Amino acid sequence: MGLHQYITGLTNLEWLDRAPGFFKYQQHSVAAHSFKVAAIAQMLGDIEELHGNKIDWKMLYEKSVNHDYTERFIGDIKTPVKYATKELRHMLARVETHMTENFIQNEIPSELQNIYRRRLGEGKDDSLEGKILSVADKVDLLYESFGEIQKGNPETVYSDIFRESLTTIVAFKEMPSVQYFLTNVLPDLLNEDFTDRDKLAKITKEIMPEYHFAKEQ
Repeated sequence: MGLHQYITGLTNLEWLDRAPGFFKYQQHSVAAHSFKVAAIAQMLGDIEELHGNKIDWKMLYEKSVNHDYTERFIGDIKTPVKYATKELRHMLARVETHMTENFIQNEIPSELQNIYRRRLGEGKDDSLEGKILSVADKVDLLYESFGEIQKGNPETVYSDIFRESLTTIVAFKEMPSVQYFLTNVLPDLLNEDFTDRDKLAKITKEIMPEYHFAKEQ
């Protein structure tokens, strides 16, 4: 028993597509998503520290880099399906937890098993690092949906994903890093020149009635 299967799983994530079953102009793999989430989490962590909040950087990097590793077992399930009911979400979580534990017991050396239980466990908890992960994950999903909308993708699911992602991000608006994103980053996204700009602006104002575009003409 070594770490061969763990390393092989990293390659599997390169071939595992995000948002399966929907037409898209640009493919995104789970591996690429994990890298982007780690980079976004790093950015958010920097902003939190600038506002005096202590970051456990080891924990943040472990959570962000590994947060979707277990999708190698069950794949990336469509967001509308995954969140259809609480019961279904809990069932999927139980299956994922069982398969992860089986993988750890059979493929990870005993002296490293507790480490990988921590790394491959659910990272979106109530710690500051867990909250940053929750936000970073949705920021990348927001940008993935925006990229498809910007390119004129006719699939309405991407507007739904944009709405769900922004709603989740706003739920953490007490965090300085989220306030920074909403004030300094989101306006630049929404002021890009693309056909459905007004539609995304409308969605944003439905979620954030107090929102004003910094560059709005």
